Amino acid sequence: MASVSVYNMEGQEVGTMELADAIFNVEIKENLVHQAVIQQLANNRQGTQKAKTRSEVSGGGRKPWRQKGTGHARQGSIRAAQWTGGGMVFAPVPRDYSFKMNKKEKQAALKSVLTSKVQENSFLVLDELKFDAPKTKDMKKVLDALKVEKALVIIGDDSSNAVLSARNLEGVATASPATINVYDLLKYKTIIATKSSVEKIEEVYA
Repeated sequence: MASVSVYNMEGQEVGTMELADAIFNVEIKENLVHQAVIQQLANNRQGTQKAKTRSEVSGGGRKPWRQKGTGHARQGSIRAAQWTGGGMVFAPVPRDYSFKMNKKEKQAALKSVLTSKVQENSFLVLDELKFDAPKTKDMKKVLDALKVEKALVIIGDDSSNAVLSARNLEGVATASPATINVYDLLKYKTIIATKSSVEKIEEVYA
């Protein structure tokens, strides 16, 4: 089993923690990681882009001049694509970009990223992360003690003060074990998780 150091909020090592091989020591499948990222980005697209074709642009119902004898090229409508104010050829229309991945594939991608973070020593475990009140400077002290500037902090559901304390820090985001995703795990160089959240991850994704 993979083993990582456990730190307190002052950045001092206070022990070690064994990580489940089924989640933190799996074969890294880059193709599934790539597919999971593309899926999340595609699912976030609004798909509301719209432009008008020549059939939707107002006007242009009359032929601008007769077919022959004027010296001009033949034209059927002043709303064809080559005219100013004309419709667009192959105009974009609202569409749904989302697509689905199998549940097992998504979990395999998530486990692959978690494994890579552990292998890169970018996965830090805290014994706890609790504040008496939401204060940004307190969260900043914890990050400074861990020598981390930008990170994704995974915390339990009962740590609302920690969530509020990290909200105004640039480059810092929070997540619960149930809401972590491949894109966010890759976006942040360092992942900080409390012991309770690691146990929850092992429980949810086992």
